[in-house]
Amino acid sequence: MWLWPSLVRPAGALACVLAALALGACGTTPVSTSSFKGEEHEVAQAISNLQADATAGEQKKVCEKDLAQSVVSRLGGMQNCDSALKDQLAQIDNLQVEVKSIKLAGSSATATVRSTYNGKLASSSLALVKEGGKWKVSGL
Repeated sequence: MWLWPSLVRPAGALACVLAALALGACGTTPVSTSSFKGEEHEVAQAISNLQADATAGEQKKVCEKDLAQSVVSRLGGMQNCDSALKDQLAQIDNLQVEVKSIKLAGSSATATVRSTYNGKLASSSLALVKEGGKWKVSGL
């Protein structure tokens, strides 16, 4: 699995965010948001939106709507983000994740997510920030 400290390489930042969605064994199930209420629901919905947009191959949507500006900037701006995302998505067969818990801290949130990677369940933390009134994924 990719590690977030690989931010030295811009594509590594994107790979880390996509790694949080991980490789699914079969079929992509939408992220369930029904067990979360209020602001936690909004965070879970942001993760669901990222999964849906990435699965649909909507790189531009992912860069514009799902990723925090800090991630897009580390990738060299919107144009480079789109290209890097296209390359990363080409290497992933299926994106699937389950949100287990969400912790809010002002305009930041941490979601514990569970995904399948190389046939094994794995948990990781996904960082989000609130930008312009919307939650966006900022790191792993």
